[in-house]
Amino acid sequence: MTQPMTDSALSARLMDGTAVARRIAERTAARAAALTERTGATPCLATVLVGEDPASVTYVRMKRNRCEKAGIRSRHVPLPAATTTEELIATLTALSADPEVHGILLQHPAGPHIDERAAFEAIAPEKDVDGVTMRSFAAMGFALPGFASCTPGGIMRLLDAYDVDPTGKRAVVVGRSAILGKPVGMMLLARDATVTYCHSRTQDLSSLVREADILVAAVGRPEFIKGADIKPGAVVVDAGYNPGNVGDVEFTAAAERASLITPVPGGVGPMTIAVLLEQTLDAAERQLGVTAGA
Repeated sequence: MTQPMTDSALSARLMDGTAVARRIAERTAARAAALTERTGATPCLATVLVGEDPASVTYVRMKRNRCEKAGIRSRHVPLPAATTTEELIATLTALSADPEVHGILLQHPAGPHIDERAAFEAIAPEKDVDGVTMRSFAAMGFALPGFASCTPGGIMRLLDAYDVDPTGKRAVVVGRSAILGKPVGMMLLARDATVTYCHSRTQDLSSLVREADILVAAVGRPEFIKGADIKPGAVVVDAGYNPGNVGDVEFTAAAERASLITPVPGGVGPMTIAVLLEQTLDAAERQLGVTAGA
């Protein structure tokens, strides 16, 4: 069931990712138009999809539509479900070498038979606008210039939009994936939060969640985090998305205790796509030798 988009019956204020993402997309579109006018080149994002998983097909279509609205050309590369890791690597290597492609997105999961890490590493770092390579991960870990994993990057932008300063706060991240849980924890640490990583096998998870001033839920289990465990006044970022528009947090009960909370959908999801588009534009500017805003 879709979660309510009104805060009339809630104590928490909703963090409207759709509105924040729209502002980012508008700025990206203006920059893209300026880049094309100056260089004659159109920023291009290549999307690679292995197989026809319905959810992945939907996600890719959504991203391509947002590209078009932002003045970014989308080159879609659909591959059969039987594509091997070697064939996928060859495709990504060719796109990395193509000067007309500025960013590459490999939609994941790519399939249980694919070595995703090997595939990700075939993406040229300067075109890794989804922030999935080891080089991007290292840049996030050391707070160096590079591309952020899009969902963690979107979460940080959403916190900034709502004036949530992580400095000195206790941040609890529930989830440890290489493209979400781990990097968002590193980003919070770089902003002077005290970070605790948890996951589905953490013992006495509830007691740790209760300490969180900022909670990021990214475990991929519907309503895994119970509302009763939310610290009063906490900021709750639900990065989960499960069938039925259900997040990883028990929304209604959590909203009665939190000060800020993201809805599902309409919270983290739009921010992920906005950051992807913005980083594609960043990549295009760098590859074409244009200073941002010049």
